[in-house]
Amino acid sequence: MAGPNRQRVIVVGGGTAGWMTAAALAKLLPERCEVHVVESEVIGIVGVGEATLPHIRAFNERLGIVEAEFMATTRATIKLGIEFRDWARIGDSYIHPFGTFGRGVGDVQFHHYYMRLVRAGVDLPPIEAFSMACTLARANRFAPPSRDQRQIASTFGYAYQFDAVAFAPYLRRFAEALGARRTEGRIVDVTREGESGDVTALVLDDGRRIEGDLFIDCSGFAALLIGKALGERFQDWSRWLPADRAAALPCRTTTAVTPYTSAVAMPAGWRWRIPLQHRTGNGYVFSSAFASEQAAMDAIGAVVEGTPLADPRILRFQAGRRERSWSHNVVAIGLASGFLEPLESTSIYLVQQAITALVELFPERRISPLDRDEFNRVVDMEYDRVRDFLILHYHATERDDSDFWNYVRTMQIPDSLAEKIELFRRRGRVVKYREGAFLDASWVSVYLGQRVMPAGYDPRASGPSIESLVAGLAQLRDEIHATVAGMPDHLAYLARYCPMPAAA
Repeated sequence: MAGPNRQRVIVVGGGTAGWMTAAALAKLLPERCEVHVVESEVIGIVGVGEATLPHIRAFNERLGIVEAEFMATTRATIKLGIEFRDWARIGDSYIHPFGTFGRGVGDVQFHHYYMRLVRAGVDLPPIEAFSMACTLARANRFAPPSRDQRQIASTFGYAYQFDAVAFAPYLRRFAEALGARRTEGRIVDVTREGESGDVTALVLDDGRRIEGDLFIDCSGFAALLIGKALGERFQDWSRWLPADRAAALPCRTTTAVTPYTSAVAMPAGWRWRIPLQHRTGNGYVFSSAFASEQAAMDAIGAVVEGTPLADPRILRFQAGRRERSWSHNVVAIGLASGFLEPLESTSIYLVQQAITALVELFPERRISPLDRDEFNRVVDMEYDRVRDFLILHYHATERDDSDFWNYVRTMQIPDSLAEKIELFRRRGRVVKYREGAFLDASWVSVYLGQRVMPAGYDPRASGPSIESLVAGLAQLRDEIHATVAGMPDHLAYLARYCPMPAAA
């Protein structure tokens, strides 16, 4: 039984979202809650291989997870950013880096000086040549960032590419060691209190009742509590993000194990390439309005860079989010809360941000509407800003070679994104946020990578002479290349730091 100050928290569904939630609550709030996960092995998880954002490192560190052990167990590789091929035009390629362009210091952002030189007619390489993360990625090298902020090697971050199927069991062992409990069973009914509408218990297929005070819905697309039991409405964003299917296909790794994820544009969407230590994940994210499932499976089978390890598997989804992710005493986290396609690897980030908000706003015995409203504001803001960033990738294209690309190029976009694009087109200004997943360099990489070129730049960038800027950029590029050359090959680093278990 829970003590007077400890609430019974029931996590519905395991998988990545469920066990991340359970591990975080068991670690960070042991005096406030007892954690009980209810999941069914029959249902399984979506896991097809996962690419992440650097924020996951902070999450793991906060929980006390040892990086080398985590990476070895999940067969992880390093991720320095995302390569986009064929997005603005067929033949184009750019990397969205986890790090800055230039040194990332000063009141005027690096891209303003870069654009001043471009406007002056100076012949320059793509802006990624002035990024440590991009240069490391292209060279297939890696070493951890320097902690000395004076060094150019301090100007990048990294994330992971790992086996999602191995991640949840790893977190389960971690959470159970902290006292979290697990019950195997399929939920067939949900009991609610008549006056308040709060959920009071879950009924399993064998008749058992699981009672609780706070329920976390991590049941994936099924949304057993937030959707089916409470009926919280879902905002459909498919008019802006029309991809609603993915054909997933793992293969043996026969090409480079790159320290970055690739997103390659296709006639009806795009395909991912996620290299792990033991295999490479592939998938074609497409719109069923522009391609059939069979055509997508045939297309991904024709381009994988190795022997397939299984037949293509179709995943179906819909872009959007719940209007309220916390309703009554139910908090939805992960796919039950919303879904945004994996173009910028935001799935685990959105889970992590919801968990962080829940920990910070964890309720007393009686839930405060103010806390609930603040949680919903934070979650809505995160989803809405990621949504705009994803739409930018599609809308900022010059491609007219298929019906799909004609649609996304000409579609009406949210006013919030249209304003951002116009500000950048006018003078290279990036809308700044105090909160949100993507910082200025992320937006700059996609704008310039997809040929959204500003007409002007920050007037303060006019201070230095053209000659001094050209010399400074040449020196910066030489410093980056020299630093990268001194770092080990990506696979060599993994072999030394976190080799996967011999039995794998």
